[in-house]
Amino acid sequence: MDIELQSERLLISPVSLDDLTHIHELHSLPETDEFNTLGIPKNLEETREILSGWIEKNNSGQHTNFAFKIELAEGKDFVGLIALNLGMPKFKIAEVWYKLHSRFWGNGYATESLNQILKFGFGELGLHRIEAGCAVDNLGSIRVLEKAGMTREGRKRKVLPLKSGWSDNFHYAILESDFVS
Repeated sequence: MDIELQSERLLISPVSLDDLTHIHELHSLPETDEFNTLGIPKNLEETREILSGWIEKNNSGQHTNFAFKIELAEGKDFVGLIALNLGMPKFKIAEVWYKLHSRFWGNGYATESLNQILKFGFGELGLHRIEAGCAVDNLGSIRVLEKAGMTREGRKRKVLPLKSGWSDNFHYAILESDFVS
């Protein structure tokens, strides 16, 4: 997959095996795992299996799953991950998720990345709707979704198996007609 997105401060490009150690570190951080259903990987090999699956989907030619790394434009420091997974073509819908290294929290990088993915989804892929889920206690992610213009549409009860126990999930979405790039 040969897609590169760029904002003023960030480069967003497909993940590769070269990103393995950065992704493993990201997935191993307790603070980024707090609201994540993936869990902390047991070892580097477990992370490699996850990453290999993303790469395989990226390169399948079906263009239904896009897993990207986020890097700083200046210096190419690894910031985190963002992905867009498409649903049935008839509905022109997709789901976005992201995870940033905690040392980059609070700088607006998640919102900036999400805006680039929304622009890609609506502009390049012709999507009608993009959705996201968020644990109800994940205040940082809630702010990101709302800053990007997504609307909270509902709440699912006890649907996320977090290490702290079952969590409710807020459901967010944005329509193509709502998006202002």
